[in-house]
Amino acid sequence: MKLTYRPEIDGLRTIAVCAVILYHAKITILGHQPFKGGFVGVDIFFVISGYLITSIILKELLTTGSFSFKNFYERRIRRILPALLFVMMISLPFAWMYLLPSSFIDFSKSILYSLGFNSNFYFYYSGQQYGAESGLLKPFLHTWSLSVEEQYYILFPIVLLITFKYFRKYLIHILILGFVISIGLAEWGSRNYPSFNFYVLPTRAWELLAGSILAFFEINQNQRSRHQKLNLMLPTIGLLLIGHSILFFNDEMFHPSFYTLSTIIGVCLIIWFSNKDEMITKMLSTKLFVRIGLISYSLYLWHYPIFSFARITDFFYGDTINKISIVLIIFIFSIISYYFIEKPFRNKKNKFKILFSIILVGISILVIINLKIIFKDGYKNRVPKIFANNFSEPSWKLLKSKDGNICLNNIDGCKFNINFNKKVFLIGDSHMASIMFDLKDKIVKNNYQFITSTYNSCVYFPEFALIDRKTQQTDKFCNDDYFQKLKKTLLKEKNSIIILGGNFPVYLSGYLFNNQEMDFESVMWPQKYIPLGKYDNIHNSFKKEILELSEHNKIILIYPIPEVGFDPNLRILNQWVRQGFPKYLDIKNITTSYENYKKRVKSSFELLDSVQGDNIYRIYPHTSFCDTTINNRCITHDNENIFYIDNNHVSFKGSEMINNLIMKKIKEIELKSN
Repeated sequence: MKLTYRPEIDGLRTIAVCAVILYHAKITILGHQPFKGGFVGVDIFFVISGYLITSIILKELLTTGSFSFKNFYERRIRRILPALLFVMMISLPFAWMYLLPSSFIDFSKSILYSLGFNSNFYFYYSGQQYGAESGLLKPFLHTWSLSVEEQYYILFPIVLLITFKYFRKYLIHILILGFVISIGLAEWGSRNYPSFNFYVLPTRAWELLAGSILAFFEINQNQRSRHQKLNLMLPTIGLLLIGHSILFFNDEMFHPSFYTLSTIIGVCLIIWFSNKDEMITKMLSTKLFVRIGLISYSLYLWHYPIFSFARITDFFYGDTINKISIVLIIFIFSIISYYFIEKPFRNKKNKFKILFSIILVGISILVIINLKIIFKDGYKNRVPKIFANNFSEPSWKLLKSKDGNICLNNIDGCKFNINFNKKVFLIGDSHMASIMFDLKDKIVKNNYQFITSTYNSCVYFPEFALIDRKTQQTDKFCNDDYFQKLKKTLLKEKNSIIILGGNFPVYLSGYLFNNQEMDFESVMWPQKYIPLGKYDNIHNSFKKEILELSEHNKIILIYPIPEVGFDPNLRILNQWVRQGFPKYLDIKNITTSYENYKKRVKSSFELLDSVQGDNIYRIYPHTSFCDTTINNRCITHDNENIFYIDNNHVSFKGSEMINNLIMKKIKEIELKSN
């Protein structure tokens, strides 16, 4: 029993792949991104896959009474691997040219995990949040969805075959039960473990099973909907539901979850009620929709690495013509791979043994090359030393305890030089963690004990808790239990020096820095501080709590470190590429406006200025990083490293400059105390 070709399914694939491409393109119109929900294109693909795969398996079982795993997986191999391997092969030389050593290693690992169809786990465990700006620079992040599908293709036929043979009359009940359990897990996971929930099969299976349930009813009834009026109405409603999802969903929503049901229902309505006399079916069956649908797999494979490399080389951030050029390149490569890779490998006239041998050779070559890249530490010698030395590891990772644990996000903090009585505490977030490696050496050399307590997005706000805006869950570390424990420790101190700082502008505004010089939409910070009762706002908490600490200790307040609103490492790499990979790099325009800095930090300065007392000392990093006499520009922070640019040299000495100011202030405190 052969599947009847349905051109509207290819039309649905067109909507799915175009939605994903528009989402990843991050197209901004008048400061707004209109396709924020384009990620649901993957969910559309899942429903289609579940429908088609189940139709193939059930029809074979009903026709022959058995199921050929060999034929099934041969079709999957022909369909998926050749084009994937081709894209990986073509991407390798671009990765060699454009990726820094650490990114090159990550690239190779992602390829190896993709070949094993578990890249979804790799990206989850490497801490990659889908949709985040950093993820746009990982050429094979999109393969997570292929891994989910392949895991389904491995498990589902086995489950379906066993159920069909031994529990046939309960087959639909088992499919529906699996759907209900999976969507329940997705709803719960989206609110408690959103990243894990996004990447894994158990919380995605319900989308595939939705298609499977449709296939069961169609095969069982030997037809789809019989209701003529519903056939004319519901596909339109289905398309409206899908369109609503693409235009009005966003990264802040719970996904996949009950919210995603509207997209899945929309797809199911089109699959079940479409017919040749209905308008939406006719539209989806037009040559344009069908032809794009036919190359949708190649489009999906090519779009992400091409977007990534375009962003890495800064080509993506040019004018509209650049973006149109990139989309054209994606289509050209997709057409080539469809006609010269996909079609020949899927053609049954070509013997599978020969094709499989070619595939094995391709996999072997990729495995050997990428293992070598990992073992050779990303081939550091291929890039100028400025990249290999300075950008190999973020500065906040450098300071480690005696046990080898990174001091940032270490719940117990780190202590150094503990035999000395005089103490210096460093309290704050990753901005403070960025300076602590160099600061530790300076503090220890001056015969102080150095104690750190730094955590991502966590500054000293007693009686407040950090929560996730999406899940409303309190941070497991940055909460009032931590603040009260830290407060208790600090209040016991006498004549110690306590250094406090952090990214105050983001906590007070609720938004990440938009330097107003690039066509970016302002991005909301995904967390926020909430009061727990004693104080009604952060200003009151910070002022009163710091003054209490200052009664017996010296307080050094670090004012906001300038931000640039882009990734300086990437911008410098862009310039290296555009200048033709020179040995010596002429660095330009890695700055942001001093006027925008002042606007950004106004409320932060008001907060810090409100703390007045004899034991309060202040450090203003912008005095070292902002040129207010010549061009009113600032240089420095990218949320991972603090550095400066001088005489065409980029260095982590930005942290050294701040630490010199701190040591100068400590000397001032010593002289005053004596």
